[in-house]
Amino acid sequence: MSLALAVADPGKLGDPLWIALLACAIGSRLVAVDLRSTIFISGAFLCGILAAGFLGPAGAFVLPVAAELVGWTVERYRPLPLLINVAGTTLPTVLAAVAFTAMDLDHESAVFAIALALAAFAVLLVNIVFVDLDRAVAFGTPLREGLKPPVHLFPAFALNIALVTGIGAVYAQTGFAVIALVLVALVAFTYMMRLVMVARERTREYANLSWGVLSGLIRTLDARDHRAARHCAAVARFARDIAAHVGMTEREQELAHTAGLLHDIGRFALSDRVMERGVVLTEDDWTAIRRHPELGAEMLRDIGVYGPISEIIVAHHERPDGKGYPKRLAAEEIPEIAKIIAVAEVYDTLTAPDTYRTRLSSFEALTELRRVAGKQLDAGYVEALAELLAGQGTDYRHADAADYDEELAIERRMNEAAGG
Repeated sequence: MSLALAVADPGKLGDPLWIALLACAIGSRLVAVDLRSTIFISGAFLCGILAAGFLGPAGAFVLPVAAELVGWTVERYRPLPLLINVAGTTLPTVLAAVAFTAMDLDHESAVFAIALALAAFAVLLVNIVFVDLDRAVAFGTPLREGLKPPVHLFPAFALNIALVTGIGAVYAQTGFAVIALVLVALVAFTYMMRLVMVARERTREYANLSWGVLSGLIRTLDARDHRAARHCAAVARFARDIAAHVGMTEREQELAHTAGLLHDIGRFALSDRVMERGVVLTEDDWTAIRRHPELGAEMLRDIGVYGPISEIIVAHHERPDGKGYPKRLAAEEIPEIAKIIAVAEVYDTLTAPDTYRTRLSSFEALTELRRVAGKQLDAGYVEALAELLAGQGTDYRHADAADYDEELAIERRMNEAAGG
């Protein structure tokens, strides 16, 4: 049917607008990228609707077919998805062109602009159906149940409809020269979006590798010291909850949680002798232990995407009285989240069943924390922890069952690190 219409009504295939739209559609198709998002702009789609509105069925048929075939020659995917893609782009666009031809509207009228917007919306809905069919054929995924309206895509629909209506109005009022510039800008925008998405994908891959390396180091550390993973999970949970309790932002809460998970990663570089329990430590051993915050921070800096966390980790053994390590920072010089990590770490160490010392009850541990508040620990965060623990059960207060995998939530972190 589409081919018959194109032959019967050759339209304006020699029109400079059609040539510009064809070039834009092919260019957009070649630099297209899956944004994996509900917000997208399709240059080929915009060109197809404009061809339907201004150039008739022939232009509306040839343009999407040419763009898809050029894309196929580069990507070389299977013939059946190619046919589905061609049908999904040409059939609704040609039908829209037939409707425009039948109505014969003044291109400068408001009615034409409304018709262009409605046609764009209808074509987008049909495209969604064909996309589902394409995925079902290519990947065996089920078609949307009952072809439910894609509500989550409506913001993207609105953006595309607004653009096609606006570009149509610009062409109707100013002619070819201005719209040619707009179309060049559209292809350039599509290409820039491709660069952004490629960069995001590489960041995602890098983040995946980074988190895999870091979690592997913690597990190796746990194999040498069986308290390590549980302790890191407990410190992460307490630190996040303290940060939330004192009103820190979600980003700061996440930083506190992540820093808690990784605060002892520098211990990985310590010798087996230092890691053994019951060993009498020499002054050299204590010097090495005091270096573990710096070692952990250096490891994170080398990985590259954890700058703020490395600044927290290097300071989590500093003290308000300036007698901590490694830099003997005092009071306001210490990052706030590092102060929270210090409180969470000392509390868990005192109450844990797998510690080096006699286990204290939660009440006894809070009494000890208050005793050193203002000197070893920040007094405000000690009281914040006390308020947080009030009314909590033993499971929370002692964190015996803190689970590193659960706190790590590695898939979520990978997605967030990539912006996804």
